Amino acid sequence: MKITLKLFASLTDYLPPEAKYTNLVELDIAPDTSIGQLVAQHRLPEKLVHLVLVNGTYVAPDQRVTRTLAEGDVLAIWPPIAGG
Repeated sequence: MKITLKLFASLTDYLPPEAKYTNLVELDIAPDTSIGQLVAQHRLPEKLVHLVLVNGTYVAPDQRVTRTLAEGDVLAIWPPIAGG
């Protein structure tokens, strides 16, 4: 099934080179793939996986291991951001 993975800020370093300027990549994943599995497959450091949205809806850290993705989902991930 196809989903869109969007990574922001420093996480764009984990995208293929051709996707770094658009910050997204279309993925073909197995049905019932969880957010946690996808994060592990793409070797995203867990400490950098801070804000996670699926189709614009926040997914809490304790739900990411079991929350599965569906056809057409857009998974967006931001690292912690400091500012002032």
